[in-house]
Amino acid sequence: MNSRPRVGLFVTCLVDLVRPQVGFAAVKLLEAAGCDVEVPATQTCCGQPAWNSGADRDATEIARNVIAAFEGFDYVVVPSGSCGGIIKRHYPEIFEKDPVWLPRARALAAKTHELTSFLVNVRGMKSVQAEFAHKVCYHDSCSSLREMGVKDQPRALLGSITGLTIAELPDAQTCCGFGGLFSVKYPEISERMADDKIASVTASGADTLIGGDLGCLLHLAGRMKRQGVAMKVRHAAEVLANMGGKAALGEP
Repeated sequence: MNSRPRVGLFVTCLVDLVRPQVGFAAVKLLEAAGCDVEVPATQTCCGQPAWNSGADRDATEIARNVIAAFEGFDYVVVPSGSCGGIIKRHYPEIFEKDPVWLPRARALAAKTHELTSFLVNVRGMKSVQAEFAHKVCYHDSCSSLREMGVKDQPRALLGSITGLTIAELPDAQTCCGFGGLFSVKYPEISERMADDKIASVTASGADTLIGGDLGCLLHLAGRMKRQGVAMKVRHAAEVLANMGGKAALGEP
């Protein structure tokens, strides 16, 4: 009998299209934690852009597809608190008045986890075998922090990496200004929030910015590149999987 849990990896659109290395890193970490990992070919977007913009019918159809693709797994793991949050917190809202799909949405929500939270809280991982000789700071995305309860878990694992030191940001719980469609609807506000976060990051003395949500990282990396700020940006999964030495976000 196989005692290894079957994990469905929800890759996310941004990882798939912009930074596939994060997905490979997540698989490596999950396998090291004793899991059998599968990536359902039928998965699509989580539906968050549609849900946040009021396109309820589209969000509902997308959510049905995600539920059908992932409900057969023991766990669903997402390298993004944002996408994890829509599945765990908002799918039950989407199907609030649907007696058929609501139980299925709740069942999926109950077994959906952000990556580092799953590794630490569910699989009991306390350390990783990795080296990254850099001073880093960690960006807590709003969704990871507030919807998924992710804060100490990535720091615990990052703290086990040889050569890595963490500089805590004084405004760690402040939004970076991305917010998905928020950055499109309110670009001036979004840019100002990003600039405030970047100022805090550069003042920390760190040479690398790490986070668990690719949307936030792309937002900050793009803004820093346009400003000429020399700061490497990486997803936590890459560093934890000892893949942090490869090209950072925005690099060829």
